[in-house]
Amino acid sequence: MKQLKGRVWLSVIAALMLILLGWLIWQNARIAARVDSTSRYTVMLEGEYSLDGGDWKPIDNEKPIEEHFKKAVFRGRLLEDIEFYGIMNVFSKNVWYRLCDSDGDELCSYKPLASDTPGYHVNLVNHDEPVFYTGKDVTLEVEFPYEPATESFSDCFKVMLSESEGAYLRFFFDALPSIVMFLLVCFFGVFFFPVASGLLGRIDFRYVAFGGLCFFAGLFMVIEKICGYTNLWIMDPAVCMMTDKVAGCFFALAVLIYLRSLLRGRVVKIIANVVITAFFALTLGCVVLQATGTADMMTTAAVRYPAVIVCAAVTAALLCTEIPGKKGFALFDYLISWLPLGISLVIDIIDFYLHISGSKYLQIGLAVTIIYQMVRFGMDFSRQYREAIRYQQVQRELYEAKVSVMVSQIRPHFMYNALSSIAILCKLDPDTAYKATVTFSDYLRGNMDSLKQTAPVPFSQELEHLKKYLYIEKLRFDDKLNIEYDIRDIDFEIPLLSVQPLVENAVKHGVGMKEDGGTVKISSRETETAHEVIIEDDGVGFDINQTKDDGRSHVGMENTKKRLRDMCGGEVIITSETGKGTTARVVIPKKEEKAI
Repeated sequence: MKQLKGRVWLSVIAALMLILLGWLIWQNARIAARVDSTSRYTVMLEGEYSLDGGDWKPIDNEKPIEEHFKKAVFRGRLLEDIEFYGIMNVFSKNVWYRLCDSDGDELCSYKPLASDTPGYHVNLVNHDEPVFYTGKDVTLEVEFPYEPATESFSDCFKVMLSESEGAYLRFFFDALPSIVMFLLVCFFGVFFFPVASGLLGRIDFRYVAFGGLCFFAGLFMVIEKICGYTNLWIMDPAVCMMTDKVAGCFFALAVLIYLRSLLRGRVVKIIANVVITAFFALTLGCVVLQATGTADMMTTAAVRYPAVIVCAAVTAALLCTEIPGKKGFALFDYLISWLPLGISLVIDIIDFYLHISGSKYLQIGLAVTIIYQMVRFGMDFSRQYREAIRYQQVQRELYEAKVSVMVSQIRPHFMYNALSSIAILCKLDPDTAYKATVTFSDYLRGNMDSLKQTAPVPFSQELEHLKKYLYIEKLRFDDKLNIEYDIRDIDFEIPLLSVQPLVENAVKHGVGMKEDGGTVKISSRETETAHEVIIEDDGVGFDINQTKDDGRSHVGMENTKKRLRDMCGGEVIITSETGKGTTARVVIPKKEEKAI
């Protein structure tokens, strides 16, 4: 358990180190990105622009255009910097565009003929094409075809000038460092939190649900970061757009499932299940409409986005209904588990529509929640560890009490049988009975402390007890009882007084019931998997398939079987044949050696 606890904390520390390493890579890559061989512009024109027929404004290529639009028109001249690069990369999302010279001749455009879905597109224009010839007046028209106009211009259109592999270079500097960070979030989702749930000794749905949230949040942020570049590898622009939107839907589902895991009331859980099912059905329907060409994911966003807001509002209301029943740390734990994430999502949704700052508060809220869940897991694991230690102590105390009861039963049983044999000798041979009494008294005087033993003892010690008992029985039966020993293995432990009841049965109910007596043989041996003690007699034997009801107490035999099973995983195997004798074999499995 201690090793397991150490490994968990080592994993946490390693994960935090990976996060720190990813952050350092990200920061250095951001610095390096400023000096790479690419340049980005809003529209690469010097001139003016108008949105939806409004006033003309000067173009500032260093400042993003945050206004929503249906149609944007830019007019002016291409920047002179364009002549120093080999390729112009035009990144467009959900828009069509057309660049024409003053004569109306088309220089560069994107509008697929076979689809009404613009999707995410990357247009690579080589240096040899006419668009690179500066000095001419040009007009750029960009159209957002969806209703309502929910996207800002700079979110839909970007231009980058570079050498031959500029798009991939920009991807490396701009997206890859962040992707490493987001993949770490996915790692937490796939490995840390589900494994953490298992380490607690039970499946904790809260940790599993949060693991799913981390995975889909990381996946969503990865796709969102690379979505502008996906057309470099995925040929269909509509598929690129669909991938981005579906990832967002699954992230929203993961959030709802995680928030549902925090609920405890039966009614609120049912309502949350209905909300989650309804949103999943809506997402599935949108995917089907996209796949069949009926309506793309941007068209259905007019229904999907309000549905997300409604589902989030209902879930938040359900969470609030359980606040009055919580106090102290339970209230703090409950609120910190969803408020930072919920507030950051609300701010991001508001910012999406109003374009206040453009910051991604979701990442902050998710980071706060991940850190708290890790701290909470450490607290849960520490408490579980203490409970496990306490449980082991209680189990050990119960086990020792159980063994103590069984040994307290077997000790009188052993002495009762020895005294019964001496009592019989008192009538048959008083002198021999006297000698047996003195021997038994000396035996008890020297071995009373060992008879209190509850733990297994070396077999050599058990063998000495056995020889003392058989000495008394030999005095009683004289020549009718022969004792043989074939001891080949003593390097093992066995419960105290566990062989004596078996030998007693062989003497009294085997050989002792035979008119001319017989032989009892005690052997020990070692096999590949176990240590064995074998008690054989050539007495009267019995039918092992027939239940014997002789009115006697069999406490010795029953306790022997229980103690062998509980204390060392052993068993007693008895074979017998009427008129030929009985064999009792005690099997003690070998202990597995611990790897060093």
